[in-house]
Amino acid sequence: MQKLLSSLLALAPLAALAQVPMPAPPQAAPIVLVGGTLHTGTGQVIDNAAVAFDKGRLVYAGPRAGFTQAGFEARDISGQQVYPGLILPNTTLGLSEVEAIRATVDDREVGDLNPNVRSLIAFNTDSDVLPTVRLNGVLLVQPTPRGGLVTGQSSIMQLDAWNWQDAVVKADDGIHLTWPEMVIKTNPAEDAAALTRRQEARTHRLRDLEQLLSEGSAYRQAPAGRKENLRLTALGGLFDGSKTLYIHADYAKELVESVRLAKRLGVQRVALVGARDAWMVLDFLKQNDVMLVLNRTQALPRRDGDDYDQPYRLPAQLQAAGIRYCLDFQGDQETSRGRNLPFVAGQAAAFGLTKEQALTAVTLSPARIMGIDKDYGSLEAGKSATLVVSKGDLLDMRTNAVTQAYIDGRRITLDSKQLALDKKFRAKYGLE
Repeated sequence: MQKLLSSLLALAPLAALAQVPMPAPPQAAPIVLVGGTLHTGTGQVIDNAAVAFDKGRLVYAGPRAGFTQAGFEARDISGQQVYPGLILPNTTLGLSEVEAIRATVDDREVGDLNPNVRSLIAFNTDSDVLPTVRLNGVLLVQPTPRGGLVTGQSSIMQLDAWNWQDAVVKADDGIHLTWPEMVIKTNPAEDAAALTRRQEARTHRLRDLEQLLSEGSAYRQAPAGRKENLRLTALGGLFDGSKTLYIHADYAKELVESVRLAKRLGVQRVALVGARDAWMVLDFLKQNDVMLVLNRTQALPRRDGDDYDQPYRLPAQLQAAGIRYCLDFQGDQETSRGRNLPFVAGQAAAFGLTKEQALTAVTLSPARIMGIDKDYGSLEAGKSATLVVSKGDLLDMRTNAVTQAYIDGRRITLDSKQLALDKKFRAKYGLE
């Protein structure tokens, strides 16, 4: 018995190291953060500000001189910056842990047409990756299924919860569709017959897609008491505006033909995801009031003849054209690298956007596209107290240093496995 106890005590530090941070309890008392510089997410910047919240809701966000602190616990953050919690769209965060280990990846379903698949039930609140993303200011995410033609439904989740039920901010906000890629001959050795077969396969997939959406629209008119079809039921929200159709496409022709099909079939809300060629069809996107979720803005240009900085300045082009858009981080190792979202915005600020426009592109703009802007995305009275405090510029990787973070007024821990390992090995080599 003594040996067993000794063994358990020896393992205790390792167990503590492996623990996932415990979710924070509800806000217990009114709090006001005073003295910092407030970035509201709407383009406004207020020096020497006060941000007050009670029971998880903001009651004041403005100049310090305009707020009476009586009854509030004051926390001095002089010299620091206050921002809305960042929102990461179109991610596999929470659905994938270690990409090289299949058993930890649950981001896709078998089959090609899965509008009824729901990402939220696979969301892992115990993921070791979530705390590392919070460290850079990302507090809300949109877990999105992958694979197939119609991949399924995304939801909006907050990153401090006991289970997926507690994490849900908005369930099933939209359905994601991967538009069949254009058939382009890139291999000189490919003969005409092979090219034709690829074109026929694409045409077949487009027909399947159109048929599914048409059936989804017609199913809404079916008489009561019908036998429920889960796939068609899931599509219903596209035609009454309660869900957004997120179309993943990049080439200009794909953007145009996908939007035209969706509009023709009666889809009310359309958002293009990716949209790397959006700069070629700005007028079309504006006329059709299409929303964009931009990703790979840090990638190289798509064509040899494109400007070297075309991907970098695309957000500024959309801003100038008056097109609704937000920024995303998608690429290699997208699950773990989602923490780089603020730096994607920072780069956009270096190529045409103002700093506050770039901040809006990762806060209020995604909130509007996802339909959660009444509660999240900006720091205004009446909204959720979901915010971060940083010693420096949140969008600059050289100065981003989050010291406090709150979700619905709950101050969350900023511990993570990475910080624990850093502390462990600093102690080993005497670097503390």
